[in-house]
Amino acid sequence: MLRPGGHPAGIQKWYDRLAAVVDQVKERLQRKPVAQLARRSGCSLDTTGTLHLTYFWQEYRIGTPDLVVRHADTGQEATSFIQALLLSYLDKADNTPPSGQWIAYRDLPDGMFYANAFRGYAENELARTLGDDGLEAFRRAAAPLSSWQLDLGSAGYAFQVLPRVHLAAVYWQGDEDFGSQASILFEDTSPHYLSTDGLAVLGTHLVNAITRTAHP
Repeated sequence: MLRPGGHPAGIQKWYDRLAAVVDQVKERLQRKPVAQLARRSGCSLDTTGTLHLTYFWQEYRIGTPDLVVRHADTGQEATSFIQALLLSYLDKADNTPPSGQWIAYRDLPDGMFYANAFRGYAENELARTLGDDGLEAFRRAAAPLSSWQLDLGSAGYAFQVLPRVHLAAVYWQGDEDFGSQASILFEDTSPHYLSTDGLAVLGTHLVNAITRTAHP
């Protein structure tokens, strides 16, 4: 079981569901040609049969046939959570091109069942943590991390978090009648690369990255 710690119970369940399938995922991946895995996932493949990819601005390499995920810079084995998430990404990837079409978490497969939890753990937490100068704090934190700006809300940014997966963060400045709000959006092609559980984890990681940059 994954124990990253410090997360609400709902997010812990998402982590644990990913951890439970790692052995099955490895078995399936080991039956597939490594060149096919690279092509379908957008990973690069070197002459040793090692896959390379970037996850949230960190470089990782995945050896074959052992399928152990390691930090590219140090060679250290990644955490059990990173292992589970990146191997799940490889397993589900089918080479569908990213669409640039954004949907809410509730519009993902079975997302309606977890939408309220995701809003509480991710979106509301982002708006709350940014504080009274939320819009400017959001811009300062999100812009350096983003791949491109979006014409959504008071400010919006897109982020490449995996080779074929982009997320968006959007902030709406509040007024005297309505409080500020934030949303995490997903491309409608993202379920071709991760389960809805896995995408929820990506959303919480994006919120953490923005809030850490806003309040170092």
